[in-house]
Amino acid sequence: MQKTKRSGLPETIGMKHDGHFVDLISARSLGPRIRMIPLEKIDPNPHQARCELGNIGELQDSIKSKGILEPILVRAKGSRFEIIAGERRFIASKNIGFKDLPCIEMDVEDNEAMEIALIENLQRKDLDIFEEADGLQALADFHHYHHQQISEKIGKARSTITEILCIAKIPKNVRDIIRETGVFSRSTIIEIAKQKSEEDMLKLAREIVDRRLTREDTRDLAKYLKGKTKKTKYYVYNFVPDDNDRFRLRLEFKKQTVSKQEIIAVLEEIIEQIRKKDQAPDLKV
Repeated sequence: MQKTKRSGLPETIGMKHDGHFVDLISARSLGPRIRMIPLEKIDPNPHQARCELGNIGELQDSIKSKGILEPILVRAKGSRFEIIAGERRFIASKNIGFKDLPCIEMDVEDNEAMEIALIENLQRKDLDIFEEADGLQALADFHHYHHQQISEKIGKARSTITEILCIAKIPKNVRDIIRETGVFSRSTIIEIAKQKSEEDMLKLAREIVDRRLTREDTRDLAKYLKGKTKKTKYYVYNFVPDDNDRFRLRLEFKKQTVSKQEIIAVLEEIIEQIRKKDQAPDLKV
């Protein structure tokens, strides 16, 4: 039987499948693509939020064992590439002797690159409190973001953002005391940040170290230094041994200021009274 009806396109019309059409489809990517880039062509990020790079040795061991599990973010700068985020991975890989790195190349402007770098760093868990505070402050200063915008971008509560930004104003000499002693909780650091002057911040930090003040005692002293109360309740001295599971010692004095010599004298008096009781004969009831 002769076919009387043709199907498909007429003979005079062809299917369009030009090369440029295929290239256009393949170029449409859902996001930045991963590519291997020589280390020698990669430069560090000038807006790195970290003051210190931490323990690179542990990261190097991990990369040796498992490779780089997370590509670094870069952007093209002429014939070279600048790191947006991932400088620790870059340095660790360089120390190991890697020649190439898996990278995600992003086409972003200077302000966007800085924002990505800051946010990527701020979302990591191993930044110390001051690196985090300085990173948030840089984000606020550079982009003029208010606290709610920063909260939405990094996924932390607005109240937390406000507290951390307050910490950014603590000067270096006070930060050094906090870092060196390692006895400060976040709440006590916030109390230091709320002081009116650098002198008061330094005084409160030293008192916390010398007297091993608890959170409640720190608040009382902070209120006194800020002028919110005319006097402190009492002078408190806490002693916490290195093996703090054994005991804790807390001395409360009836006056507001006490010297170290007075503390030692009181402790010696307590020891002497205990010795006298040990020497006394046991009372039978």
